[in-house]
Amino acid sequence: MALYLKEHLTFDRAEMMVESVKEGDSDLKTLYMKGIFIQGGVKNANERVYPVSEIGNAVDTLNEQIKEGHSVLGEVDHPDDLKINLDRVSHMINSMWMDGPNGYGKLKILPTPMGTLVQTMLESGVKLGVSSRGSGNVNDLDGRVSDFEIITVDIVAQPSAPNAYPKAIYEGLMNMKHGHKVLEVAREARGNKQVERFLKDEISRLIKDLKID
Repeated sequence: MALYLKEHLTFDRAEMMVESVKEGDSDLKTLYMKGIFIQGGVKNANERVYPVSEIGNAVDTLNEQIKEGHSVLGEVDHPDDLKINLDRVSHMINSMWMDGPNGYGKLKILPTPMGTLVQTMLESGVKLGVSSRGSGNVNDLDGRVSDFEIITVDIVAQPSAPNAYPKAIYEGLMNMKHGHKVLEVAREARGNKQVERFLKDEISRLIKDLKID
């Protein structure tokens, strides 16, 4: 039976780049994150080794899904299974490719409530990493992974942090007076500059209160 496999990469180890792109005639800008989504050929922090051939096959399979019109959605924080929870979705995987032993990718931040949280954190200077989520078999002797499949790539806090930033902000926001209203207006924030300004001010203030940097 295949195992549930998660592998985290910090902002720096993932060589993450954040791009702001103006799309269409609107003044709104869309954020993209691009970098290493999973490392191959080396033993990682979980004592697992992903052969380059396994990563290459998994990347090809995921790209085929995208070309066929499937939306590969990702979440904030660390889900406990392979299911995609729509209320936690923050981004969509645009593409993945191989460069040397590593699987690189590009994701688009979506205007969902959790995507808006991620965008505000990135614009506030918070460094976020990524976590691949997939399945496969692991050899007990050398930690080599076989039959690997990438389900998605999630956005996570730096693994050294005691709590994931998105979870801390979400819970902190819900504990604020009228905090739930901030999440509600997030759904209407895109395209309304006044609402966007209010939302970003509220979340930026929360980040400072939580002393997240």
